[in-house]
Amino acid sequence: MESTDDGFLAAYDAVLAARWPASTSSAEIRTPYGTTHVNSVGPADAPPVVLLHGGGTTSTVWSGTARALGTAHRVHAVDTVGDAGRSVAGERAIRTLRDQMAWLDAVLDAVLDGIGASGVSPAVSLCGHSYGAWSALHYAAHAPARVRALVLVDPTNCFTGFSRRYLLRALPMLLRPTVRRRRAFLEWETRRAALDETWLRLYDHAAAFPAARPLTGPRPGPEALRALRLPVLLLLAERSRAHDIGRVAASAAALLPRVETAVLPGATHHTLPLAAPAEMDARIGDFLAAHGRGD
Repeated sequence: MESTDDGFLAAYDAVLAARWPASTSSAEIRTPYGTTHVNSVGPADAPPVVLLHGGGTTSTVWSGTARALGTAHRVHAVDTVGDAGRSVAGERAIRTLRDQMAWLDAVLDAVLDGIGASGVSPAVSLCGHSYGAWSALHYAAHAPARVRALVLVDPTNCFTGFSRRYLLRALPMLLRPTVRRRRAFLEWETRRAALDETWLRLYDHAAAFPAARPLTGPRPGPEALRALRLPVLLLLAERSRAHDIGRVAASAAALLPRVETAVLPGATHHTLPLAAPAEMDARIGDFLAAHGRGD
């Protein structure tokens, strides 16, 4: 079993207190792979939206999106099992893509049946950033009937690979994730953007998080993506150093039957979603109003 230290938990709670609505509730979902922590906002009978964070950032990074969507949706921000957060991995590890999909099956079962959807819809809208987008896209291909609409925020390893320069810069941090190395990489990719200090303290504590890391794997296959008939919103960071956004957009357009794409001005891969331009949440809200309400 993994555990988190008191400093990490205190920093996590500080971000919730400072950035999230006072009405935020939390739940622990039991799955075959451990206990998954979820932070939820919005009317209990509203259409459900599930948010999946990028690697090493925790569900708290979605504060702005949760506030923006929480008036018309029941928003559930999930801490990925095995990554930094309040979720606790069990004795059965997520080792394969099938395991990852089974974990998300259990999370969505709870969202729809037990922690806030009140039976209003047989499906959820899924929104993921970076690694979370990779997981969300795979899940949409795995269980398309359970996903009403899909939002991919600067998705990595979905349509193209990472840039070589990005991987070389990230390598020291990945091999030995110290606070100094994580900060240096973050400052490089964001071009020293001003980020919330309360969240940065949590980001620093995550460097010492237990060593297990989320599953990584291949991109979704072209056949599976061409078969997806659900609406997809692809949001790309104008100044992302993770990949070539032009190539990402072109590949997505060639593979997804119902994709609309927008570029977020001034954004980098790691300023999203915490310090996203207002346009991001406005676009997500409009997209879900059109496709994610189950009317």
